[in-house]
Amino acid sequence: MAPHKAPDSSRRSDRSRRAIYDAALALVGESGYRRTTIEGIAARAGVGKQTIYRWWPSKAAVLMEAFLDLAARAAEEADPQAGGAEYGIPDTGDLAADLKLVLRATVDELNDPLMEAPTRALTAEGIVDAKLGAEFVEKLLDPQLALYVTRLRAAQEAGQLRPDADPRIALELLIAPLTHRWLLRTLPLTHAYADTIVDYALGGLAPRS
Repeated sequence: MAPHKAPDSSRRSDRSRRAIYDAALALVGESGYRRTTIEGIAARAGVGKQTIYRWWPSKAAVLMEAFLDLAARAAEEADPQAGGAEYGIPDTGDLAADLKLVLRATVDELNDPLMEAPTRALTAEGIVDAKLGAEFVEKLLDPQLALYVTRLRAAQEAGQLRPDADPRIALELLIAPLTHRWLLRTLPLTHAYADTIVDYALGGLAPRS
């Protein structure tokens, strides 16, 4: 008779966490942040609500962690060679090509239904809930913006950008137009648009002769 094998509690916990992440993201996308509840997440995930309260102090904490996990998975799918290593903007020596690659990937993420609904819901709630908005910026946006700063500073050191340009302001010339068009749905968000943003921004940031 084969020996009895005890259940792997870590694997069970991982499955439960994944189910909770997926449930939270689905509900916030379907019903919005305010209508999403711990009880609803638990029911959708097939777990007891006490399981959620044991791991997270609030609905906001569940959703934030779920969204960070979703963003990490999207980054891994976009760059499977990274193997979980810290993601960074490529530095091939061609700044325009590197930025276009990243902005095109951003367009794809924003247009992905799996990402779009929860991103819109959390963005909207972050506008009226200052605490949630600050957490969203600190945990998700700031680490991503730091990657742009690193790449733009490297371009400055290589003489590809004006030495007096502020990288933090320069990156806003790249991502703000995408965010504006996506949030307000003014026009389609496309790769061609992303490429044009890079061309326009770099034209103004190029060293002056």
